[in-house]
Amino acid sequence: MIKKLRFYLALILSKASFLCLKFLRRPATSYPGYIALKVCPDFMVFSKDYIKNGFINVTGTNGKTTTSGLIAHIFENSNQGVIHNLKGANMLTGIVNVFASFITPFKKFEYAVVETDEAFLTKVYDYVKGDCLVVTNLFRDQLDRYGELDYTAKIIQEAIRKNVDLKLILNADDPIVASFDNGNTVYYGFEDVEYLCRFKDCSNAPSETFNCPCGEPLKYEKRFYAQQGHYYCPVCGYKRPECNYSATVKIFDENLSISVKHHGITSQFEVGLVGLYNAYNALAAIATAFENGFSQQEIQAALNNYHSVFGRTETRLINGHKVIIQLIKNPAGASEVLKTVDLNSNIVIAINDNYADGRDVSWLWDSDFEQLRDINKKIFVSGSRAYDMAVRLKYANVPVEKIIVEPNIKKAVKILTSTTPKDEKITILPSYTALLKISKY
Repeated sequence: MIKKLRFYLALILSKASFLCLKFLRRPATSYPGYIALKVCPDFMVFSKDYIKNGFINVTGTNGKTTTSGLIAHIFENSNQGVIHNLKGANMLTGIVNVFASFITPFKKFEYAVVETDEAFLTKVYDYVKGDCLVVTNLFRDQLDRYGELDYTAKIIQEAIRKNVDLKLILNADDPIVASFDNGNTVYYGFEDVEYLCRFKDCSNAPSETFNCPCGEPLKYEKRFYAQQGHYYCPVCGYKRPECNYSATVKIFDENLSISVKHHGITSQFEVGLVGLYNAYNALAAIATAFENGFSQQEIQAALNNYHSVFGRTETRLINGHKVIIQLIKNPAGASEVLKTVDLNSNIVIAINDNYADGRDVSWLWDSDFEQLRDINKKIFVSGSRAYDMAVRLKYANVPVEKIIVEPNIKKAVKILTSTTPKDEKITILPSYTALLKISKY
């Protein structure tokens, strides 16, 4: 009884802090979530009482925000009440923050769709048992924070062990993710990928080499990007698991056409996103929606009016210009994004090395910026690592006369958008905290 009272007190105080921040016109922070946890460490335990159907976590290196956003949108479009951390606050205080803002004493929601940082998944599961976990992929990312991939895999595996009845929805094409099988697993993956657009499967970014559990290096029948594809071990026979949601995708300049086979039935989906990386995000969301009882018609209806989350292949109007903004943060993701960049556009690459970005920016050298060597317009490099980015572009054989260094991000965006003719495209490729700065403009 005392703990329940503490929960309600935490709810009241966190909502009061929301109002104070709004009154003071301060930016949204995780402070209300911090207050809630201080008053009631078991806040998430009681929060789950407000979820009727399912508590769904989405984790992985790339695609968490887009995948969770797609899932939440599909549910909401079918008139389901959803708690969702739309703005990507995916650590414990940020997640508590979102629940504190949504929950009221006499209202329940059908679902919670929670984007969850890989390193914080096990901490979230200390307080609340998940019903379903979607894992998108695991790539080398923020080495100063996560370390090597085997460590990240270990902490996700530890979180899975805390939930005996957890349903897993896993990317079968990623050999690390596929290994998380707990006996209650649904797999999704692509059988074939067809490029019908201006960009091709052209990245030369380095791929990881992975070993089979027996120790032998894995071989590939098909490799889609990075380590994702159809892998097998020539010694012990280990191979990519059979998919419950087996798909093919046609990649066009502005959209995707995905054909998904499940239980012998093939369903067609049209998705207004670009790139193979987004095809994987969409397939993960489609599989999750099917697993929760949604029909092909309901899913497609939601995909028809889905709008990208800020910075994830999103189009914004800045100073009268149509600007495409795409987050980049690690070699695999950046190389895939670079495939989709129009070489006739003007570009801003804004790289910071704050804690949320990762202090180590060696990933710039593993990303395939060589794809920009034939750029026809200017490239502004900005952020705290503007000069590092300029050097990287020089070594990628981008003509130095096209590289303009302006460390101040706001100034770089302002100069480019005020000097570029209105009919010319602009692309912004920011790291995470640079994206947050741009979102304020």
